[in-house]
Amino acid sequence: MKKSNRYTSEFRERAIRLVTTQQHEYPSLWAALVSISDKLGCTPETLRAWVKKSQAQPSKPSSNTP
Repeated sequence: MKKSNRYTSEFRERAIRLVTTQQHEYPSLWAALVSISDKLGCTPETLRAWVKKSQAQPSKPSSNTP
């Protein structure tokens, strides 16, 4: 049985970007995850897993580089 993706890849990328850009405004990573996930409507653990996975993957090269 295939697992359905509740969130689009664009949504996940936006959520990860929010955490990475706003983490410094919170006393801990978990506090940032709780606050941001509450605003986005997902769980902090789901958001933590997305962030962890994105940090483990090498970043994609920009398509507009010469």
